[in-house]
Amino acid sequence: MIVSGSTSQSLAAALADELDEPLAPVEFERFPDGEQLASIGEVSPDRAVIVASTPTSDAHVELLQLQDAAREAGAREVVTVIPYMGYARQDDAFNPGEPVSARAMARAISAGSDRTLVVNPHEDAVCDFFDPQATAVDAAARLADPLPDALTDPLFLSPDEGALAIATTVRDAYGTGETDFFEKTRHSGSEVEVSPSDAAVDGRDVVVTDDIIATGSTMSEAVGILDERGAARVFVTCVHPLLARNAPTKLARAGVEAVYGTDTLERASSAVSVAPVIAGEL
Repeated sequence: MIVSGSTSQSLAAALADELDEPLAPVEFERFPDGEQLASIGEVSPDRAVIVASTPTSDAHVELLQLQDAAREAGAREVVTVIPYMGYARQDDAFNPGEPVSARAMARAISAGSDRTLVVNPHEDAVCDFFDPQATAVDAAARLADPLPDALTDPLFLSPDEGALAIATTVRDAYGTGETDFFEKTRHSGSEVEVSPSDAAVDGRDVVVTDDIIATGSTMSEAVGILDERGAARVFVTCVHPLLARNAPTKLARAGVEAVYGTDTLERASSAVSVAPVIAGEL
């Protein structure tokens, strides 16, 4: 049985269809004091697959409640699928006295899960924080599906060298093109400097790929550089379209032809589902 968190209802329905399994009846309430209550109806699942992205602190609490509710409903196995894991980028104590937030969240989730899948965590090492170790699911290849069929001499470009694997995966799934990356220097949580690579972009269609677009600042700066260098069209793809605050406006002003994301976060730009990839792991 597939149990949906409130943030992943479309994806959970798609996964239920892929696996030909029923969707559990779920209810989400909030008490007058602000506390949440996530509950499952009168079911007795042998295996409960909980699908819940955690982009907010409330979503983390909701996931823990759904795990507990599944046990109360009699599930002998609880599998937790985290399409997007919040707090995963704090995977180290970058300054003295800081928490390793990814580890704290992983420990809490592990307590209620027999098995955990995480779709494209910011770093695969985050999976090591889970007990038992979580499985990283790579859904980047799905980003090739919504791209136009006839890109002109395409270049698949990542914002930094660390994300080059995603650009390569999307290129391979698309079937043709070159890959390259920008040099990125992060000065703070919101200030990033992007330096162009030596790749020729004049007259070419460029697909900029990344695991996540948060504020859109880095991506819009990269797109601006490509426009200055004569790129024909620029498409932006990402697994996790967080697109916080005015990110869509930044990208549109930079001249992006289209933004394509997956349904790990259900947004207007969620053009393709990761359900088939998750189903393959289950």
